[in-house]
Amino acid sequence: METKTALAGDRGEGGGRFRDRSEPAADPWSSVGDPARTLSDTTIDELRRAFDGALLRPGDDGYEDARRVWNGMVDRRPALIARCVGAADVVAALRTARDEGLEVSVRGGGHSIVGHAVTQGGVMIDLSLMRGVHVDPIRRRAWVQGGTLLRDVDRECALAGLVTTGGGVSHTGVGGLTLGGGYGYLARLYGLACDNLAAVEVVTASGELLRASPNENPDLFWAVRGGGGNFGVVTGFDFRLHPLPAGVLSVDLAFGVDDGLRALRGLVEVAAEAPEELVGSATIFTARPGGAMPEEQIGRPVVLVSYTYAGDPDAGRIHARRLRAAGTPLVEFDDVYSYRDLQRLGDESQRPGMRRYWKSHYVSAMTDGFLEAFLLRGTADPGAGNPGCSGSLFQLGGAIGRVGPDETAFSGRDAAFDFLSSADWEDAAEDAERLAAGRRYARAIEPYSTGRAYANGLEAETSPSVASAYGEATYRRLVAVKDRYDPDNVFHLNQNIAPSRTQATP
Repeated sequence: METKTALAGDRGEGGGRFRDRSEPAADPWSSVGDPARTLSDTTIDELRRAFDGALLRPGDDGYEDARRVWNGMVDRRPALIARCVGAADVVAALRTARDEGLEVSVRGGGHSIVGHAVTQGGVMIDLSLMRGVHVDPIRRRAWVQGGTLLRDVDRECALAGLVTTGGGVSHTGVGGLTLGGGYGYLARLYGLACDNLAAVEVVTASGELLRASPNENPDLFWAVRGGGGNFGVVTGFDFRLHPLPAGVLSVDLAFGVDDGLRALRGLVEVAAEAPEELVGSATIFTARPGGAMPEEQIGRPVVLVSYTYAGDPDAGRIHARRLRAAGTPLVEFDDVYSYRDLQRLGDESQRPGMRRYWKSHYVSAMTDGFLEAFLLRGTADPGAGNPGCSGSLFQLGGAIGRVGPDETAFSGRDAAFDFLSSADWEDAAEDAERLAAGRRYARAIEPYSTGRAYANGLEAETSPSVASAYGEATYRRLVAVKDRYDPDNVFHLNQNIAPSRTQATP
């Protein structure tokens, strides 16, 4: 049997299931800082005396690699990259940046779609050397450093037969994923990544090292669970752990676009009755050479309806019957993976260096109108589709919805699915076309959305777009936390919650 990874060649336009995910007035990938700004040797020498990691300036060995991030569209040059090995390094680098009046960016895994990890002409606080994971199997807890990748957590937890919710690409950073909410194959069963936090360690804008938990700085603890990197540099995460599934069933059925609406209706029916072990998803993409699609399907739209089941495989396979009722699949995959292997299936298709775009919307009412708009990809011709981008759906609910909407800053508790318009490509000459296609598709879906969006899927950095993504009440509360911990908006390279004194009054 062909394996599921054979689909990677077909789903070239960002068709993977997960994305570490508002639309700006201008493209946010452009360089907006001061590329000519430099730091004096004296300043660097003073910092070095308080710094145990590596300090890289333009021209130094390793600088070019260290400034590169996941999205190949991002091409910025920090005046200094401070590769930290602990919280003390973070404090020292932050103080130097503030003393010198330089912009600050924070890098974990570097997966931000608009490259928030990299400042132009400022100081990048790089956590990528901070990848320690300590697992306590008795208490079922893991202490995770701020630069850790999902693969690091999965590997160490698996030794103890434990797991916590992560995304679906193993080279994603734990920090960015968790601070925005963080969903993956186990989210309906065990909750979001942020729901599994017991505490965090944060370096605030003033350089103070704080612990935030339900009993310590609870306002900060509320905000970092869904509010992104607005409130400080999170140098450590304390996660609750759960039993590791023995295996995860993964089922994919691919249909031609003529059967697409029936296939999507089947997925909606399965999702409506699904146990929490099941996570449904769907993708529409244009088939490319080198994948699993029949030759006659190359260049034509394909609708992929899928689910994973973290339980007994035979019990999970029952749900495929309703999906097969849509018609005869072009291809079908039925595989059982270890959780760690499942987490790595998207690694190659989501490899660093590709030029990328995405934008998401939360959707609750899975009407035929929405499903038809999903199939059209922002065009009027389902047969031609939109080869410049793809669309995907990921099921929410379950344990995610059991957390109260006021308990964390995450704004998608009532959504049935997260929708994503996405594209990836290699040639810079295609940038305008690809971005326009992705945005056109996202605009077509917006009327069917809840009006809110996943923080990790926000393209914009402007307060009005961010405010609408969270909703008015949550946004006001986030602003109050920002006012307390970062009133000068030092941490603004993110889906920015601007402090109240910087926001325009009506």
